[in-house]
Amino acid sequence: MPAINKILTILFLYTAFLQAKNPPPIFNKQEQPQAPDYSKEKYWSALPFRKDKADLIPKNETWISDSLKEVDVFYIYPTLYMNGKTWNADVNNKKLNKRIDKFPVSYQASVFNSSARVYAPRYRQAIVDVFKDTTTPRKEVLDFAYQDVKSAFEYYLKQYNHGRPIIIAAHSQGSTHARNLLKDYFETPEMKSKLVCAYVVGFAMYPEEYKVLQPCASAKELNCFVTWSSFKVGYNYKDVSKDLMVGKVCVNPISWKMDTVNVIGKGGFLLNVSRKKKYHTEAKIHDNFLWVKSNMIIARKLNILHLLDYNLFWYDIRKNVEDRVKTYLTINH
Repeated sequence: MPAINKILTILFLYTAFLQAKNPPPIFNKQEQPQAPDYSKEKYWSALPFRKDKADLIPKNETWISDSLKEVDVFYIYPTLYMNGKTWNADVNNKKLNKRIDKFPVSYQASVFNSSARVYAPRYRQAIVDVFKDTTTPRKEVLDFAYQDVKSAFEYYLKQYNHGRPIIIAAHSQGSTHARNLLKDYFETPEMKSKLVCAYVVGFAMYPEEYKVLQPCASAKELNCFVTWSSFKVGYNYKDVSKDLMVGKVCVNPISWKMDTVNVIGKGGFLLNVSRKKKYHTEAKIHDNFLWVKSNMIIARKLNILHLLDYNLFWYDIRKNVEDRVKTYLTINH
């Protein structure tokens, strides 16, 4: 019964993603919720040296103290704001924050915690409509949300970073903001050298938009980015907007290469990282789409596996982060 409830929870989120209601037709900055103050801990979903949902680890692992981690991860969560009266979410919305903490922060941000201190700012994310309806003021709403992300990152750099290496991680809407963050902050030799890797997942990436940064071509390459969007093997993707989800590059999150070879992963999980038997996952790249085969029930039911972009490859991502961090520290110490 608990397994059924978990599946129903994911299906609920997926259905909400498709059936969200429109806010007022006109976007007005002055009508949006108040900006977060990042000097206050409550405006961070995750921070080091504090117990929060990003601290999730498998039962067979032992928690590594944040004091021993030499790298930071700045994580930007995906869209969970499905219904509302404003285009951008209120960071003081307790119910929304609880969902953000329970799902993406628990099951995505946590993948990095064996190697890095996790920073995850709350931000006034855009409502899901901007991705479903081309008539919405998409750019204005997303730009408004990005200003929070940028403000949080600047606060992080000034107050927390202290010259430490950085991982940028994101999913879905978070990846739209991560793309801008990489352009605004990491297109210099100095900042590129600080970037261990950027995991910009679930939305399209276009390498030609960057002058310095390029996609990673191998599992231990540094100062680069990886990206993928997951679909069921053989899915006819004509009804998917390539502009949003699939760009001009895809990196297989099992082999960490850009070839078309089918590879078997270390396994994933749905909502229980300590599940005794990991779900089987294999993947190959087809026309910059990641075609995935998994015995996870929900992955067999859905064609678009967007919500599972991290879950399906959780153990592969975790190992890859560990490998890249180890390589970075070996080279730079």
